[in-house]
Amino acid sequence: MEERSNRFRDVLVGTSGYSYVEWIDAGFYPRSTPQKAMLPLYRESFRATELNYTWYQMPKAEPIERMCARVDSGFRFAVKLTRTMTHEVVRGRWRKEVKRYREGLDPLVRSGKLLAVLIQFPFSFYRSIDHRNYLAALVEELAGLPLAVEFRHDSWACDPVFAEFEKRGITLVTVDMPPLAHLFPCLDVVTNPGLAYLRFHGRNVLGWGSGSMQRQFDYDYSDDELAELLERVINPMAAKADTSAFFFNNHVRGQAPKNARTLIPMLSGQSGQGLAKGA
Repeated sequence: MEERSNRFRDVLVGTSGYSYVEWIDAGFYPRSTPQKAMLPLYRESFRATELNYTWYQMPKAEPIERMCARVDSGFRFAVKLTRTMTHEVVRGRWRKEVKRYREGLDPLVRSGKLLAVLIQFPFSFYRSIDHRNYLAALVEELAGLPLAVEFRHDSWACDPVFAEFEKRGITLVTVDMPPLAHLFPCLDVVTNPGLAYLRFHGRNVLGWGSGSMQRQFDYDYSDDELAELLERVINPMAAKADTSAFFFNNHVRGQAPKNARTLIPMLSGQSGQGLAKGA
């Protein structure tokens, strides 16, 4: 895919979730910050976030609408698809789950603040006939929404998948993870020229297999690691898309916002132009 002339036109840097009490101790939020005040404070640093809670529970229109009201029109949300459509799928029921999800997401769609629906599949979702058929059916049910798909199994890292995503206008999510067998590789492939998407999960090899999310995502990227990713993955991705989104999922001990704040001036230097506050 050729580079686009509007390189670095819109770059969004943020974190996977924003409502973490431990970020108060880490110094990102002031002492005694109530949960409802976190999003406006987060907006002072970043222009986008991922909503993680929608993986655990179905989004509901009323709280989503309140969330939209706490940020300005330039803010964007990437919203995880609920686990009943990715990890705990029940045949004969999942289409009803899609309908409920779309209804809950409606305020974000109407406000223009929806960046993408993040469809995150587990490592067990390898590239088989059944899984390919389910994925095709799922994206059909979600038609009309901006879709970004994250695979954990490397069997999906192949040209036929990339070509099909390109044909359907689906964003392939690039992931930075520990170098463990059969995890999806960190590629600079962009399948949707409208949106490039990279998630930083950290490289905690021991934590990744521990079964503890606190250990799994406990990682602090060094400046050298970010600089290497900038040259090898981030710059090539940003050169191929109108909008680029880079989200840090290493939320433990406030490392995600710390690393995101480090990346923003790096991007500014590479682009040769000042980026808006929060990238």
